[in-house]
Amino acid sequence: MTVNLNPYLNFRGTAAEAMTHYQSVFGGTLTLSRFGDFPMGTDASENDLIMHSQLVAPGGLVLMGADVPSAMEFNPAPGNVSCSVSGDDVDQLRGYWEGLSAGGTVTAPFDKAPWGDWFGMCVDRFGISWLVNGGGTADVG
Repeated sequence: MTVNLNPYLNFRGTAAEAMTHYQSVFGGTLTLSRFGDFPMGTDASENDLIMHSQLVAPGGLVLMGADVPSAMEFNPAPGNVSCSVSGDDVDQLRGYWEGLSAGGTVTAPFDKAPWGDWFGMCVDRFGISWLVNGGGTADVG
């Protein structure tokens, strides 16, 4: 049996833009399903919003997201959760870092960390917190 744990990101009207941006950062295949594609009882003015999206990128990365309809409470990130991307290909991770941090707020620059890896933290332009760690010790599994 296979079990996966995948981040599911919530947005208020920017899910399509955000998920398309993440596809430009990570590559892969993006699927977008809109509220108008399914009779869910949401306000017709929200038919173009994203009900569910999924990005499947190389290396096993899966990222999901959706727009929270106006009838539901929306608690924008960042909060007590961050998305972490790690691996041993520092150049690839630096590319991810550059894409994720562009237009956002860098809280720790992508630089050599005390534990020997390259590490950075940011909040992207969509309000999602990211940690990027590369160099080998990040992969503790």
